[in-house]
Amino acid sequence: MSEYDAIASLYDPWSTGVVEDISFYVEEALQASAHPVVELGVGTGRIAIPTALAGVQVIGVDRSAGMLAVCAARAAEAGVGERLELRKGDLRRPPVDERVLLVTCPFRAYLHLESDDDRLGALRAARELLLPGGRLVFDVFRPSQDDVEETHGRWIEREPGIDERADWDLGAQTLTLSVRDASCATTMRLAWLEPERWLALLGDAGFVVEHVYGWFDRRPYRGGEDTVFVARRR
Repeated sequence: MSEYDAIASLYDPWSTGVVEDISFYVEEALQASAHPVVELGVGTGRIAIPTALAGVQVIGVDRSAGMLAVCAARAAEAGVGERLELRKGDLRRPPVDERVLLVTCPFRAYLHLESDDDRLGALRAARELLLPGGRLVFDVFRPSQDDVEETHGRWIEREPGIDERADWDLGAQTLTLSVRDASCATTMRLAWLEPERWLALLGDAGFVVEHVYGWFDRRPYRGGEDTVFVARRR
């Protein structure tokens, strides 16, 4: 049972304002479109459905059955159900036998892993899905002090009728995130790292990092909250 099951029907209205990463991941997928693209943490298809609409075959993996059900319905409605194959599974053990040129893990999904052992296991699992020269692309964040001060311990209406609460633990580098509307609620925990630690883990997992971006417009990372990694299988 995933914490996302409780808000599967709420997820799209909650994340409706998150669009800045879509074109980035679609562009990455088009570069590798001779093969299917594996998207880890596919959720309700916020990235995968536009990718399929662009003509790319997508294998989407998620551990939430509820999110996968919403994704399947949305894909069928968009007319791309035949281009999007959904599989229930974990980031550390994705149920994928195919070998591909691109694995993606959008929208900070790796932050659901709370230990270096789990992170390294997930990165190595992603590497095993890649053909020689294949790439892993993912994004993560670390909070700014301003963000922590503005949101800590407060319920904030993120979208109409949808409230969000962030409880930050700066010592443990964890975020306990709660989401609710009138009909459902959930709480999840995320754990962040400094970008330098992600670089070390990628090296340990058998990757060469090609790009570290500070945003989805491909600006070089020069500090800040968001980091986008493009790493090639060594």
